[in-house]
Amino acid sequence: MTDELAPAYRADTTPVSERIRARLMRSGTRFHANDNISAYIEPGELDALLDEVSLRMQGVLESLVIDTVNDHNSQDTARRVAKMYLQEVFGGRYTEAPPVTEFPNVSHLNELMIIGPITVRSACSHHLCPVMGKVWIGVMPNQHSNLIGLSKYARLASWIMSRPQIQEEAVKQLAELLQEKVQPDGLAIIMEADHFCMQWRGVKDNDARMINSVMHGSFLKDAALRREFLALIKR
Repeated sequence: MTDELAPAYRADTTPVSERIRARLMRSGTRFHANDNISAYIEPGELDALLDEVSLRMQGVLESLVIDTVNDHNSQDTARRVAKMYLQEVFGGRYTEAPPVTEFPNVSHLNELMIIGPITVRSACSHHLCPVMGKVWIGVMPNQHSNLIGLSKYARLASWIMSRPQIQEEAVKQLAELLQEKVQPDGLAIIMEADHFCMQWRGVKDNDARMINSVMHGSFLKDAALRREFLALIKR
């Protein structure tokens, strides 16, 4: 084999993150911290990405001057952190949406339904600090709405929140997803959360929480329905 031909037979040594990023850029797809990019990850690449992130996390620990050779508590920390980010804390970026079975509204239900509080966990995209909170979901179905199981609301909320997020955008993303899945006359979401980027650092205020909401359809138009939803979740 000549030297000119040899490179064509070598394994691709391009980091897997660069290969995934190239696909996203070629397609013109956004890949912000709170975006799902699972459609651009090929089989086997998540394992390779875990290896890459572990290696880079090891470099971070070394730059922090942590002795990962002799400190028994830190010897496998880089791998543990990489696994936590890819498979748990940021898992909503790298995995497809959980399957959701939708049922027709054969009984023509048209009364307010409330699901919650659903415990959610996320991470602030500014400092990667934990965001821990609860979500309440109000649904006003119509005869054409799709009905989904109660556990599916929690699964979809977890999938959206398991990404580096800011709370305002997370609630908006969840509302858009549920509006698409259920197609109700009205949809309301309220989230209340503790932000460790305020409690752990900065002002270090342990009591401050953030509450925000998104209202669609009849919850925007009907003040009485909105009051009923807010009154019921306060119980």
